[in-house]
Amino acid sequence: MEGYCLKCRAKREIQNAVQVTLKNGRPATQGTCPECSTKITRIGKAT
Repeated sequence: MEGYCLKCRAKREIQNAVQVTLKNGRPATQGTCPECSTKITRIGKAT
């Protein structure tokens, strides 16, 4: 799954992706950027 890295300012493949539920109940995917190791969060159900 791809997400937007705010540090690199580019779309990157999410590494170590984990499905989480945000405080408001929405599903999201969290992982890390392969280039800079910054946390990436993509809101929405994984496909």
